[in-house]
Amino acid sequence: MHKATAIVHAAPAIGARFTEYTAEFEAGGLLGPAAVQRFVYVLQGDVEVNGARLSRGDYAYLPTEHSATVSAKTAARAAIIEKPYQILAGVSAPAYFNGRESDIAGRPFMGDDALEVRALVPDDPSFDFAVNTMTFLPGAALPMVEMHVMEHGLLMLSGGGIYRLGDQWYPVTEGDFIWMAPFCPQWFGALGKTPAKYLIYKDWNRAPQ
Repeated sequence: MHKATAIVHAAPAIGARFTEYTAEFEAGGLLGPAAVQRFVYVLQGDVEVNGARLSRGDYAYLPTEHSATVSAKTAARAAIIEKPYQILAGVSAPAYFNGRESDIAGRPFMGDDALEVRALVPDDPSFDFAVNTMTFLPGAALPMVEMHVMEHGLLMLSGGGIYRLGDQWYPVTEGDFIWMAPFCPQWFGALGKTPAKYLIYKDWNRAPQ
């Protein structure tokens, strides 16, 4: 990295099988190419990835050993997810793409119109992880305590609420991050007068390791 700072939220050193960090760019900041696949979600300002200018809510996927950098002409912030790719027999690895969250149609979660999900990574077996945004209207909550074989990385984008992890309860607000190991009981309820929204990663489409 050049003229940028990485705030690391989760990494293999704590037991995660992926790395997630917030990259804070100064003017002229640069994040070099990665040896593993990388997902970029812009939190603030503008960045350039593979010749595309990405603004807040835009995102890009870079496959393993892609040569593209992430750069910023002015101050900017982006959530970065990096993970070694897991090959699936008979399925080709995915290619580079970028998109805009606002172009993705939101869908109610389990029929609840107060809880909206947007899938940022295509639902295709070539991808070994998923990244979604979930938006909760004030007072909305997950309909049950969930427990998964997948691990999760969750970054609060706006609003706030209460997150249950195991038998503990945690108030969360914009900027907070949660790493959830596999089989961790989890639940969220939104509090306050504005919607709560988070960006959530999970491993996907592969047998549990």
